[in-house]
Amino acid sequence: MAVPSAYAQYNNSKVLTASPAELTLMLYDGAIKFCNIALLGIEQKDIEKAHVHIVKAQKIVDYFRQTLDMKYEVAKDFDRVYIYLEKRLREANMKKDKEILEEVTEHLRSMRDTWKEVMRLNREKGTA
Repeated sequence: MAVPSAYAQYNNSKVLTASPAELTLMLYDGAIKFCNIALLGIEQKDIEKAHVHIVKAQKIVDYFRQTLDMKYEVAKDFDRVYIYLEKRLREANMKKDKEILEEVTEHLRSMRDTWKEVMRLNREKGTA
């Protein structure tokens, strides 16, 4: 059995000790990272690399949709956005379309940045 590297142990510890808000931020970062790797795959004409990483981003977006609490009105808005992103990711994957993937990545960055701002404001108010 291989001994985990110090980096892997640190990352595992980071996830296990993260708050729900921090985990959400990590998922946004992961989806963005996977889109960027998929973009690189498209540029390199590495179809498998692009496919695998687009699917990983899709799984994160799907997880966001599944975990929405629909009793809040804003969740319905997020649901529509996530449905759109899932559709665009499928299109990007079928066509290996760099422009579509860049659009999705930009949306994810915007959502991540908004989430970071919400976290900051909650910290300032002492609610996080």
